[in-house]
Amino acid sequence: MRNESVLRETKVQLRMRPLQKDVIARAAELKQTTMTNFMVEQAFNAAQQILADQAHFYLSPEKWDEFCAALDAPPRDLPELRKLLTEPGVFDGPK
Repeated sequence: MRNESVLRETKVQLRMRPLQKDVIARAAELKQTTMTNFMVEQAFNAAQQILADQAHFYLSPEKWDEFCAALDAPPRDLPELRKLLTEPGVFDGPK
């Protein structure tokens, strides 16, 4: 396994307002790390959370029961959808 702290394969340049830079610099200093390491770590953690939110979600017990009931309910009859899925389409050609 490669040492990630040694291997730097890409570079990203950012433009930000002076206030943003000052706040990030102070936070990095409090964490006793560089601005680069602080920004990469925070951005990476935020990205992982956003991606996880796309795969996992949490509901209260009441909302979970509602969600399960909706999944277990029989499908609604949608005549237009039934027509779309059973009749030949424009790309099907003559039969």
